[in-house]
Amino acid sequence: MRKNYVLLLLIMFSYSMYAQKVTGVVKDENNAPLSGVTIVVKGTLVGTITDFDGKYEVKAVPGDKLIFSYVGYNTLEETVEGTTLNVTMKPGVSLNEIVLVGSRNPARTAVNSLAPVDVIDVSEILGSSPQVNLNQILNFVAPSFTSNTQTIADGTDHIDPASLRGLGPDQVLVLINGKRRHTSSLVNVNGTFGRGSVGTDLNAIPTAAIRRIEVLRDGAAAQYGSDAIAGVINIVLDNATNELKLNITTGANFTKNANEQTGGVDGATTNISANYGLKLGDRGGYINFTGDFDYRDDYNRMREWEGDIFNKYNTVERFASADGYDLSKLLDDDVNDVINYGNQAGFNLDPNASKADLRTLLGANNTDAELASRNLNRSDFNMRVGQSEVRGGRFFTNFSLPLDDNGSEIYSFGGLSSRTGNSGGFYRLPNQSRTYTPAYINGFLPEINSTITDQSLSVGVKGKLGDWNTDFSNTYGKNAFIYTIGNTFNASLQNASPTTFDAGGFNFAQNTVNLDLNHFYEDIFSGLNVAFGAEYRLENYVIFAGEAASYLQYTAQGEGITLASQQPSVDFFGNKRPGGSQVFPGFSPKNEVERGRNSVAGYIDLEADITDSFLLSLASRFENYSDFGSTINLKVAALLKVNESLNLRIAGNTGFRAPSLHQLYFNSTSTIFDQDGNPQEVGTFANDSRAAKLLGIPELKQETSKSISAGFTVKLPEVGINITLDGYFVAIDDRVVYTGQFSPKRDSNGVPIDAANAELANLLSQANATAASFFANAIDTESKGIDLVFTHRMTIGTDMLLKNDLAATLSKTKKVGAIKASRVLENADQVDTYFPEDSRVYLEEAVPRTKVNLSHTLSTGNFNFFLRNVFFGEVTEATTNIALQEVLSSKIVTDLSVGYNLTDSFLITVGANNLLDIYPDRLFNAPAGTDDNRSDGRFDWSRRAQQFGVGGRFLFARLSLSLK
Repeated sequence: MRKNYVLLLLIMFSYSMYAQKVTGVVKDENNAPLSGVTIVVKGTLVGTITDFDGKYEVKAVPGDKLIFSYVGYNTLEETVEGTTLNVTMKPGVSLNEIVLVGSRNPARTAVNSLAPVDVIDVSEILGSSPQVNLNQILNFVAPSFTSNTQTIADGTDHIDPASLRGLGPDQVLVLINGKRRHTSSLVNVNGTFGRGSVGTDLNAIPTAAIRRIEVLRDGAAAQYGSDAIAGVINIVLDNATNELKLNITTGANFTKNANEQTGGVDGATTNISANYGLKLGDRGGYINFTGDFDYRDDYNRMREWEGDIFNKYNTVERFASADGYDLSKLLDDDVNDVINYGNQAGFNLDPNASKADLRTLLGANNTDAELASRNLNRSDFNMRVGQSEVRGGRFFTNFSLPLDDNGSEIYSFGGLSSRTGNSGGFYRLPNQSRTYTPAYINGFLPEINSTITDQSLSVGVKGKLGDWNTDFSNTYGKNAFIYTIGNTFNASLQNASPTTFDAGGFNFAQNTVNLDLNHFYEDIFSGLNVAFGAEYRLENYVIFAGEAASYLQYTAQGEGITLASQQPSVDFFGNKRPGGSQVFPGFSPKNEVERGRNSVAGYIDLEADITDSFLLSLASRFENYSDFGSTINLKVAALLKVNESLNLRIAGNTGFRAPSLHQLYFNSTSTIFDQDGNPQEVGTFANDSRAAKLLGIPELKQETSKSISAGFTVKLPEVGINITLDGYFVAIDDRVVYTGQFSPKRDSNGVPIDAANAELANLLSQANATAASFFANAIDTESKGIDLVFTHRMTIGTDMLLKNDLAATLSKTKKVGAIKASRVLENADQVDTYFPEDSRVYLEEAVPRTKVNLSHTLSTGNFNFFLRNVFFGEVTEATTNIALQEVLSSKIVTDLSVGYNLTDSFLITVGANNLLDIYPDRLFNAPAGTDDNRSDGRFDWSRRAQQFGVGGRFLFARLSLSLK
């Protein structure tokens, strides 16, 4: 290995001896120098960027072609004829930026790409947009991207699921600087869009570290491997040097529905970021650092609880407590004290009444009287329906050290992230067996506290191996999620229960080794780029247990239940008290897993300019997984340059997604509230478990896809207009979903109907669960849509610049064919549980299928004005009851901001997201005694179908300082 490395360096050094230095200055249309312009020697990885005076220096020989690219300007291609080359760049649009995703031709621009690519200038967005976290920036900028903060969804409250083209969060591949990013360790099993999927935690990446984002809206599994069915998001890190950039953003919701709909201000957020880079050596080397800290306060959009709260037994408890009586003794079989305090409350109980008689009498609702007696309001029993509280910090670095003037370099990038979150669950009411009233006489709101850590590091070397550009790298990433459950109780443990629990957690680690080679042949056709390479990836998934009290259910004597013959403690009414930490039972030793796998892949990617006007691309990738076997995928794409303004393009590909280790091995018991707000202890069982075999759940296999996209690009530089329009169709077979909840079938006496159901009941009992769910390849789906991007840029007068951007997506995803249930499920009449109706709505209708973004930016003098309108299409409330599937109408959200440059280095910006304080439709409020989706006032707005959240108007101010 050492000899080969020395040989590689010698080859690169010998080539550099023949090159000469070409210098020059790059200026804009006003003859002002442009700093940060990217300059690449066409067909190579040799390149540099201009300094603050627009100057550059690069190794090239006469006849080489230099490509100059810069966001907001038309790309130039100039031939080297001597040792000096000065150029002037003209304003264009951001689509002309050279892209790193979707093509391995190092000189391909977005307009000339064979598949649709959006290039998003993050620095420009951060100067005017209200959003500071990456998910929300993309949600309001990229029309095919959807992400919203979730509520009452366990860990998903703290990590926002995101999707592209309406497909799942786990069908989007995320790259950083072209290298595969690891996914989150969290699998979403609660009631939100993307249920059952595992996505990438984009909010672990500080936006201040990002130079631009490239969104490839096309299948790319043949190029990048698993997870790229919907497309690829490539995050390009900042490489600026000798400039300190500081940003302080603060804001809050100033809205009519703040503070439990009383109005005012809530949900305050603050983000502080800093970015600085240093030059390394005299060949364009750099190291760039970014650090940021943010705090997001929670907010609540629940008005008040409308259901029952207290029964007459709670009244007995109030009188006993006022007398200094130990409430736990009321649970004894000696009912004299209950009768005594009940008669003090005026209930006129029979002194000889049995406990069974008292249960009937004292179970009656007594809410209004108790609220008055305890000086409480219904809103005192509210949940926290809105965003969770989050506090976090991130550090990222981006490094490059050229070894010579021929493009040889050592590079590295990576970061650390730590985030803590706090969210509330369903309120535990005093009239419920889940509430141990001797500890919480008025009930309690349990809290999920999360600690999310993320770390990543990529190291590589680039250079020449003969005539071939070579890139060898190793990329490591790990995400961990730890649960601490607070303000809670293990009701079955009664007086001995703590109120805070270590509930355990999980982590996921991934290590990827890549070798990539490419060479551009100018003399074959009108140019041929040949790329090939290999990848080796290791993955590891771990679940670790919490403390015993967080997962065990206990007998009345305080013994942990491990045998079916043991019975849990009960409340006064004889109801079994649930075990484990409420809102999120901890992971038990039986849940603990540590599983790994590896995959080996090889690819070849050919991209030829057959003529000056016809481009053709062919890519193929072979991949072998240690747990799934082999797959081969293909991609063919073509582009026809009809004239200087019009390009036609088409692409077709096959793809795949291997089920994640999370989907294969995640197992736990969670409290899931059904459509009526009733709690169910649902156990998620591994796909190869005994419970899965009893129910006939097949073992997981990979998803496969076929897709085609076609469209055109129009480039009109004389009027500053670029247009792209692309249609697509994606068919996915054997899509992995999270099933409904299976319960043992019982006879009229509650006895399992046969041995299989008896065994299933025993397995559920051991898991402290009443129902079981699984991951399964249950359905096939089809997705189709149209993406439109229109950009316009014009100069007005001498100092006014106007930019207009229209981006729209119209999409539709649907289940096709029959549900892929086994014969066992069919015979048991469990097909509708295998893929229930609410899962169909989550898949097809719970996120906007139409989204249109129209934004305008006007710069004049020291002022910058930004106006954006985003149209969010209709969505449907996800329920199993078809009669309750409300359609929530489309809405338009308006953003407005104004920036003023106090000096060349100091910018102040003020503005609003959702300026007009628009909310989604309220859920239907049914007459008393009938069903609706509001869950007795818990949800005035849907938590299952979200368009843009329920935060309302958000006002912000930002101070930006740039010191060069």
